Amino acid sequence: MSVPILEVIDLHAAYGRIEVLRGVDLTVPKGAVVALLGPNGAGKSTLLKVISGQMKQTSGDVHLGGVHVQNPKPDELARLGLTTIPEGRSVFPNLTVEDNLLLVSYAGVPARDVMDTAYSYFPQLHQRRSQLAGTMSGGEQQMLAMARALASDPALLLLDELSMGLAPLIVDELYETVARIAQSGVSILVVEQFARTALRVSDYGAVMSGGRIVMTGEPNEIEKDMADMILGGVL
Repeated sequence: MSVPILEVIDLHAAYGRIEVLRGVDLTVPKGAVVALLGPNGAGKSTLLKVISGQMKQTSGDVHLGGVHVQNPKPDELARLGLTTIPEGRSVFPNLTVEDNLLLVSYAGVPARDVMDTAYSYFPQLHQRRSQLAGTMSGGEQQMLAMARALASDPALLLLDELSMGLAPLIVDELYETVARIAQSGVSILVVEQFARTALRVSDYGAVMSGGRIVMTGEPNEIEKDMADMILGGVL
């Protein structure tokens, strides 16, 4: 078997004295899309924060591409191919679309490559290239955040609540793009509350509850078992 792009082993993390992650084990195979599902407060976003170096674990291990990472800095994670699109987008509202994209070139990616990648995935951004990012719709801002992340040529992309605050049709469009990104060879871990939407483009799913992974499997298995768990009052 090939080395997973991401492996989380017995991970614990806390806010003060309140333990939020209680022994999380999770694997993302290379080239796969994994949907991380579960109710609010399950620990999904906290797990992404630890993986992306925004928060320190209290114990446990994270491996990226077979490399053990311990309290890494963002630039170290970037060199290992990790890119995060956090909850709530993260564009510079007072800069134009094109200027938002050009910022990525300061990390060493040729500006032409940045633009080519962005506009090939999101032609709509080309039409808006001179518009201030803050004046665009929420869906267009999410497209811009995704375009900026893709310009860094990630090996692993972390998506946190891609659908937050967006209309269902826009969410469907964004997830179609997620599927295209995966087809290019990028591994993706997506945190999502709308399980069916995320599972449609996923190879595997994992369900969190109470700070632990309580279920893993293929999308059809996850969808059926989640329904049973919800009806049984487990989630």
